Amino acid sequence: MSEAGTLTRADLAEALHHQVGLSRADSADIVEQILSEMCESLASGENVKISGFGTFVLRDKGERVGRNPKTGIEVPIAPRRVLTFRASQMMRDRIVGAPEA
Repeated sequence: MSEAGTLTRADLAEALHHQVGLSRADSADIVEQILSEMCESLASGENVKISGFGTFVLRDKGERVGRNPKTGIEVPIAPRRVLTFRASQMMRDRIVGAPEA
């Protein structure tokens, strides 16, 4: 993993290179293809489920009234589509049992 504690595309490609034995270029291409396919599916309105990991779910939020916390003035919030992630039970169990960094 990167120094900042964030898993990057390069980290995924490097792990694929070491664990599967593909070249670095092929590993990077595969990571890009997977992420591209996920993005295209989400952009077309499909949810993305990765077994044992979790599900990326698109949700439509209706229009609602919000409030500016500084002034207290009510402001309409336009309807929008949001992306949420729900971890699988297997992932939740691994996270709960993992030692803190």
